[in-house]
Amino acid sequence: MPFDDTGPGSGPRRRPARNVLGGALASCSQRPLTGFFRNGACDTCPEDVGSHTVCAVMSEEFLAFSRAQGNDLSTPRPEYGFDGLAPGDRWCLCAPRWAEALAAGQAPRVVLRATHEGALRYCDLADLKRLAIDID
Repeated sequence: MPFDDTGPGSGPRRRPARNVLGGALASCSQRPLTGFFRNGACDTCPEDVGSHTVCAVMSEEFLAFSRAQGNDLSTPRPEYGFDGLAPGDRWCLCAPRWAEALAAGQAPRVVLRATHEGALRYCDLADLKRLAIDID
C-alpha cells in the first residue's frame, strides 16, 4: 500500500510513486494525456482495478491485438475526450493486458522509468527489461 503513517492526527499521506527500477516514477505522456489519474503518469491506487501501470509505446501490431481483444485504443471517441492512439504514442497500459500481449507475442515496448512498480504484480521485470526502450 503506497501510504505512510505520518503521525497522530495527521492521517495517511501518499508516498512518492516508484518505478520498476526503484526510482521516482517519470512521466509517461502528456500528449496524449495518459494515466489512471489523467496526469501523464502511470501512477495507481486501490481504485485502479485495471492496474494502468505499464508505460507502453504503441505499435500497429499491439493496437491491432488490443482491438481484436475488444479494447480498441486507436479509434477516436470524442464523447470521452479520447482522440485515439497511433503507433509511437505512449500510454499507461493495464499490466495484465501487457502480460497477455507478451504471451501472444504482441507486447509493445515499455519505458521502465515511467512504469509503476505495481506492474510487477502482473509482469516479470526481466520481460519488461527485454522490451524496454530506456535501458542503458
